Amino acid sequence: LPFNADEAVVALMARHILQGARPVFFYGQAYMGSLDAFLVAGAFALFGEQVWAIRLVQTLLYLGVMLTSAWLGRAAFGSWKVGVLAMLLLAVPAVNVTLYTTVSLGGYGEALLLGNLILLSGLRIGRSLRDARSPGALWRWGLLGFLIGLGVWAFGLTLVYSLPALAYLLWLTLRPPRAGIRALFAALLSLGFGGLLGSAPWWGYALKQGFDQLLYELGGGAIAGVEQLPWLLRVGQHIMGLGLLGIPAALGMRPPWEVYWLGLPLQPFILLFWMAVLVFILRQLSAANPQRADQALLVGVMLTLILGFIFTPFGADPSGRYFAPLAAPLSLFAAAMILDLHKSYGVLAYGLAVLLLVFHSWGTLQSALRFPPGITTQFYAPSQVDQRYLPDLMAFLRQHGELRGYTNYWVAYPLAFLSQEELIFIPSLPYHLDFRHTTRDNRYQPYAAQVAQAQRVAYITTKHPELNAYLRQQFAAHGLTWQEEQIGDFSVFYALSAPLRPEQIGLGVEINP
Repeated sequence: LPFNADEAVVALMARHILQGARPVFFYGQAYMGSLDAFLVAGAFALFGEQVWAIRLVQTLLYLGVMLTSAWLGRAAFGSWKVGVLAMLLLAVPAVNVTLYTTVSLGGYGEALLLGNLILLSGLRIGRSLRDARSPGALWRWGLLGFLIGLGVWAFGLTLVYSLPALAYLLWLTLRPPRAGIRALFAALLSLGFGGLLGSAPWWGYALKQGFDQLLYELGGGAIAGVEQLPWLLRVGQHIMGLGLLGIPAALGMRPPWEVYWLGLPLQPFILLFWMAVLVFILRQLSAANPQRADQALLVGVMLTLILGFIFTPFGADPSGRYFAPLAAPLSLFAAAMILDLHKSYGVLAYGLAVLLLVFHSWGTLQSALRFPPGITTQFYAPSQVDQRYLPDLMAFLRQHGELRGYTNYWVAYPLAFLSQEELIFIPSLPYHLDFRHTTRDNRYQPYAAQVAQAQRVAYITTKHPELNAYLRQQFAAHGLTWQEEQIGDFSVFYALSAPLRPEQIGLGVEINP
């Protein structure tokens, strides 16, 4: 699993937190809170600033997801067996889930864990509303509100859990015989207070910086800019992306970063398995059973995610990252189906669990051994930089005194973190082959100030021959001399006879062809 730029930004935030900084959001984007960076900072304080410490945090979060999924089996299906079998299935998940619960992108592990906790809290309150016709303890409502608020700040993806949980409780509240109005009002006040407390960092930032950018980011505004189609065509494109790319990635049939098939000989059997699970879900919801509403809540999470993908700008990214919340509900229903079949077919039914575990193991190993790129967060081939050469690059830059300069997003932040911020190269260069570039890549403005003051700068590019040719042309046109060095995927332009800034040669600006 390569150490890439988004994870490096989390690592840099964690380092800055230990130095006294208190960022509220992921550097450069106000829709993912800094909760992950604070957790990583704790790991750094204990174990040092190591990449493996970041991965340890993600591992612990995923262990929490597994344990709470077992608890969900008990709460929604009335069976620890369902929960424990689901936990086993989650222990070797689809490579899509493995990726986003191992490499930190700023909040996926937290979102999955908070989501499960939101569901558990909602189910516990729902039991009081259904069985005792009472809202139950006020602290439970406050806890639910706190988890929802914390989730909104940490990562808006948790809304796929929060909205169904609130709808579930609303439905139970409106069913006769209803709980007392005064008790319900007190419960709602507790819910609201908990929500405000959990989302306090979000509100604090909004009151200082304004709500417009926060709501724009939360609604996927930054992603919406890449789609230039009318709304209906966008929806159609999202539906196609869902069926052709998103669901296959969610089910482990392809890796999220590329389109090739994983565990191909087993795929027909896996398709039949998940079709059977779908039929089982429909049977569960149509049959009269005392926990139908609880299981409908899990289905509500999946439907909310799918509808959100289709009708919001996030549907522009069918890679698979937004489908990670499907893992726990699908595993729970799969486990419930296997245990139901066990009544008729005995131990043979557990062969289905073995089939799924073998398939996921196959896909994960197949992806890892296809290195480079390995199991990567990079979906665009030119950005899949072989980071094994980064130590050689760092040694070369130090040897030649090139400590400041310009590069692209995928080089800038791993270079900064791994060099202890000795080598500062800001992402002013495009990595897209059509020279498309966004100034959002420049995540941390203090770095820009350092480079702007430097009187000696170098340029580092990756996998971009046209950009290399353009740089040579511009250096020559400005009467400069320079030297070049190729280190793996890194092309280094150094020893410039005078500093030349990207904005002087038409780079480092917003370009969207």
